[in-house]
Amino acid sequence: MTRFILRVVDRLINLNRVNDQDYICITDMVKGLDNGGSLVEKWLRNKNTIEFLGLWEQMNNPKFNMEAYQEIFNQSGLNRFTLSAKQWIEMTGAIGIQAKAGRYGGTYAHKDIAFEFGSWVNPTFKLYLIKEYQNLNILLSDKRLKEWDVRRILSKVNYVLHTDAVKDHVVSEKRFGRLRKRWIYASEADALNLIVFGTTAKDWEKENPELKKQGLNMRDAATLSQLAVLSNMEALNAELIKQGITDLQQRKPLLHKAAKEQLARFAKSDMEIKFSKLEHLKNPKFLK
Repeated sequence: MTRFILRVVDRLINLNRVNDQDYICITDMVKGLDNGGSLVEKWLRNKNTIEFLGLWEQMNNPKFNMEAYQEIFNQSGLNRFTLSAKQWIEMTGAIGIQAKAGRYGGTYAHKDIAFEFGSWVNPTFKLYLIKEYQNLNILLSDKRLKEWDVRRILSKVNYVLHTDAVKDHVVSEKRFGRLRKRWIYASEADALNLIVFGTTAKDWEKENPELKKQGLNMRDAATLSQLAVLSNMEALNAELIKQGITDLQQRKPLLHKAAKEQLARFAKSDMEIKFSKLEHLKNPKFLK
């Protein structure tokens, strides 16, 4: 299974690709809406919904339990009728909807069904969802992007400039033991992490133990805009050090102001979407 994130309007929506079939988290689609937590079950109670789901299963699932489906369909529309995703799956053997538990849990639906759910919730949102989904598939089909990963390049592009400046102009000015030198490098890195991400690498690991177990770090989980700004801050920090501002406390306000301005500019210009066109999205680490 490969997992992706779709950014639709102001929401992050999980998408799982299993055996070339895409399942979109419809729970994520209604997060933040009034009564969003109950909308999925409300939709499932609808007679038209059950008819649509039944037709989809008949076309795609040879093991679909027609007798159970007919019983559910006959009961739908009654005031006492209720139906959850889990009940639908267990009673009919449906494959178009999946109920998942855990960190990335929720109700997932095959893209055909997710788009139908989108129409029921908000037709405008559905169109944005389809457009974002199409963009994802265009990116995944671009063979030119298979051999490199923009995320990794951005995280390293100015790192050498930054560490060399610290080594030549901060560490070399004083005589430090090996351990003390390591502390200085760590302090510089943590300062940049705090400025751009709002947390240190160590604190991020404590807050995200599951991602750490998967071998992911804070930069793997960052947005492309954040990584671009981090790269710029590494270059700016190196230049400030070369200009003689070796005291980290003097550089922090300058770096913070620059990072804040750049992040705001990227957000205004939808830079995340533009950067995404360059990223190898098949990497399941494309998370936030």
